[in-house]
Amino acid sequence: MKYKGIIFDLDGVICFTDKYHYLAWKRLADKLGIYFDETINNRLRGVSRMESLEIILEKSTKKYSKEEKEDFAEQKNKMYVELLEDMTLADLPKEVKTTLDDLRKQGVLLAIGSSSKNAKRILKHLGLENYFDAISDGTNITKSKPDPEVFLKAAEYLQLEPQECLVVEDAVAGIKAATAGGFDSAGLGEASECEMTTYPLSGFAELRNIN
Repeated sequence: MKYKGIIFDLDGVICFTDKYHYLAWKRLADKLGIYFDETINNRLRGVSRMESLEIILEKSTKKYSKEEKEDFAEQKNKMYVELLEDMTLADLPKEVKTTLDDLRKQGVLLAIGSSSKNAKRILKHLGLENYFDAISDGTNITKSKPDPEVFLKAAEYLQLEPQECLVVEDAVAGIKAATAGGFDSAGLGEASECEMTTYPLSGFAELRNIN
C-alpha cells in the first residue's frame, strides 16, 4: 500500500444508511406536505443536514424562517436517530470488515471523514466505535463537501499530509472535496464514474490492490 493513511466516508462506503435518511426525510416532507422521492433523495448524498433541508424545501410553496428550518432539521435528525436503533452488526458488510482488517495488518492508519453528526453513533452500532485511528465528522467541521475540510481534519488527526492519504468515497461531492484538498481518491458507486477519481473501484475489496 503506497498510502500511509486511508480516510473513508461512512454512508455508502463503510455501511449503508441511505434508507434511514430517506425514511426520515420522507416523514418530514410528508408532514410538511412537500413532494419527496428517491430522485430528490439522491441529491442529498454527501450534503449537510441544513443543505439537504434546503433542497427538500425547493418543492415547498411556503417560505420558512431560519428558526423553523432549524426545528425541521432537528425533527428529521430525531427521526433518523430513532431509525438507527435498528442497525446491528449485520449492517457491516463482511467484505468491508475483512478489507479493513487486512489494511490494518499492513500498518495503514484508518480514519473516517464524514459530514454526518451521527458518525460515532453509527460506528457503535456496527461494533467499530474504537476501531479507527481518527474520526472527522459533522461535529468538528463548519463546511460540508465539496469543501475538503472534513478530509483535511482527518489527515491532521492522523498526523499525515494529504498526499500521504487516500480518500474513499461513493459521492461525487466527496471526490471533489478530496481533489480540492490535494488527496488521491478511490471511488465506489457513482463516484467510480467521476473523471476526478484516481482509482475507480467496482467493490470495496479492490482497495487491497492499490499499491
